[in-house]
Amino acid sequence: MARERSDGLATMRALAVALPAALEDGFARGRELSLPAESGPAEVYVAGMGGSGIAGELARGIVESETPVQLIPVRQPTSPPSFSSRSRVLLISYSGSTWETLRAYEAAGRARAYRLVITSGGPLAEAAGRDRVPVLPLPSGLPPRASVGYALGGILGVLDPWFPESNDARLRRILARIPSAIASMARSRGPADRLASAVGDRFPFVYAESSFLGLARRWKTQVEENAKQLAAFDEMPELFHNALVAWDALGPKGGDRFAPILLDWDGSPPLVRQGLAYLERLVKSRGAAVQRVRLEREDRLEALLEGLAMGDHFSLFLAARRGVDPLPFEAITRLKAALGPAEALSPAAPVPRRSVRLRSP
Repeated sequence: MARERSDGLATMRALAVALPAALEDGFARGRELSLPAESGPAEVYVAGMGGSGIAGELARGIVESETPVQLIPVRQPTSPPSFSSRSRVLLISYSGSTWETLRAYEAAGRARAYRLVITSGGPLAEAAGRDRVPVLPLPSGLPPRASVGYALGGILGVLDPWFPESNDARLRRILARIPSAIASMARSRGPADRLASAVGDRFPFVYAESSFLGLARRWKTQVEENAKQLAAFDEMPELFHNALVAWDALGPKGGDRFAPILLDWDGSPPLVRQGLAYLERLVKSRGAAVQRVRLEREDRLEALLEGLAMGDHFSLFLAARRGVDPLPFEAITRLKAALGPAEALSPAAPVPRRSVRLRSP
């Protein structure tokens, strides 16, 4: 069992280190299928769940800050009624069998929207082949959450014409620098290992400004899937209007079981950074093991990618500390089996409402 945990940890670490190559490959493939830019604002939907859908949320802060495109995540079992013949819908499912994404695919087809599929195969790829819908292929054999580099690069490539200038040179510049940063994160006693040690068994809250909200979610989900430990995330400045009250109510020492992680980008608005400093002082006064993670790169995309790598390695060091194998995700597989085959979930079929009993680990 210990050997299996070690092998799973080594596999996930190797995949985390391979992030730059995955981004480069995904971006190149995405540019081959790029959407032609138009004048004026545009809406692009990104339908996907879990480790697949997170790529759209990671891209959102970059895309909406630098282009006229609004990137709209679709993470629900029913598709938005705003799908129309003018809509552009990116459908991401690593396995190709995510039923929410399959429904979105069919709904977008009925609306005669433009569709583009990002997948490694499965029913989604089969449907796209049947309907002559463009497919950006993902490499097979990965845990879905480890495909994030390919999918994120793919989305940036597909939307590259909408940027003021191509991201090709920008990405090459970033990808030339980021491997050394990742090597540091992957080292024992490096920044990711030290962060995992400081968090320990405490409950982590990951906080980030709104345009990095997808990054905060990614940190949270990586802690849950890799370290098998519950976590939460929230955004600034919204949390200054609610979560702040709860922290304040804890009283001295009331927060000693929590570890707030503040993702701090130098380019954030001044008022957000001032609020973050206030939050840090408050949670410290409540005994919480607050950790500030500086996203120091001036380029928002580079800051995002280094933050992505840091979160992945942090979650893996946390898994090592807890003695768990980060690779398996049987709980998700059991849920899918309980819900039934993806192909049986026709667009018109109701969401399964039967009681599902999940076997305890």
